Amino acid sequence: MPDAFTVLWTHDTCRALRKEGRVGKRPPVAFSGVHSSLPAWSGARAGDEVYALHVNRRVVFVVSRMRVLDMERRDCCGTVPVSWQDPAFPGHGDWSMLGAGGCGAAAVHVDATPVRLDVPIPGDLLPELTWQNRRGHTRGLKYVVDGRLERSISLQGFYRLTAESADELAKVISNSAA
Repeated sequence: MPDAFTVLWTHDTCRALRKEGRVGKRPPVAFSGVHSSLPAWSGARAGDEVYALHVNRRVVFVVSRMRVLDMERRDCCGTVPVSWQDPAFPGHGDWSMLGAGGCGAAAVHVDATPVRLDVPIPGDLLPELTWQNRRGHTRGLKYVVDGRLERSISLQGFYRLTAESADELAKVISNSAA
């Protein structure tokens, strides 16, 4: 059975998506990195789902659900840079705001839902969401007060959801399409 993960997209990322007209479009790629400036999608495999989340005014939004296709550099990525001045992934310039310029960035090809910035996770669901590490330890979301997220620190990174929480986020996506 595939796993599901969350990744937090920052204000800068979502602002760039909006500015570049990517809202409503399906990203073909996201980027993983080896440096703390870009979440490492370690543990993700082909078939896994990744929920891109965004926090705005203490409300958590599901921006896109991405199913991982592969984590290889393909022809669509463009030529490999020869110097540090060359773009890392010229074939994905339209989606570079997702981390193409990050330190040690690697392409993650995805089949994604359209980018949306208007799909909130219900406040009563936030305290119920749980993540599980490789050893089986679970944790919830910290700093939830009255259905709002006071601090986003426990979302920053790339984390494996429990199956129940993945199902709940899938319902949020499904309900938004209706």
